[in-house]
Amino acid sequence: MIIGLPIGIFESNCFLVYDETTGDGVVVDPGGDTAPLLQEIQQRQLKVRYILNTHGHIDHIAANAYLVAATGAVIGIHPADQELLATGGGAEWFDLAYVPSPPPTLELTDGQVVEVGRLHLQVIHTPGHTPGSICFYIPEEEALLTGDTLFASSVGRTDFPGGSSHALTESLKRLLALPPQTIIYPGHGSATTLDRERRHNPWLRRLPHPS
Repeated sequence: MIIGLPIGIFESNCFLVYDETTGDGVVVDPGGDTAPLLQEIQQRQLKVRYILNTHGHIDHIAANAYLVAATGAVIGIHPADQELLATGGGAEWFDLAYVPSPPPTLELTDGQVVEVGRLHLQVIHTPGHTPGSICFYIPEEEALLTGDTLFASSVGRTDFPGGSSHALTESLKRLLALPPQTIIYPGHGSATTLDRERRHNPWLRRLPHPS
């Protein structure tokens, strides 16, 4: 099961992913107010095992500290974004106060699989928006959590420090190899499908598609 909650001043999508049978879950990108998230966790009587960040920007990591205090969960992020996480995720770019995130104890590298009950969150390293941006492919749900790599009809910006349009293009090519029926859950905006983005997203339409 995947529940999306737009939270924080940037209305970033935070995702609660859990196994309905075991009650084990993970939180992906807690970027703001934890009240609605904690309410969902309590109502569903879930045990949050991990807090996973698709990248280190403030609007995706702002509530890490609060959620660790509330759940005792382990934080995971790609090694290339650990410094960004440790320095506030660019909060100073927007003159925002922030509570520092606890250091991660789980390094999420390409090909790694995070198991939560029967669910398997497969890590795909997709640099471009940031050097350590990652996506999570969940085959049991035919779902892909893309962070700020891919949105409905758009892609992640590359003009922040560490961004690379070339790297982003190569990352998008990797995502195109996934099944077309894959449901895309982006870090901002509404859900979509990979097939729709192949046909309508101007950034993907120009890329070669797998046969």
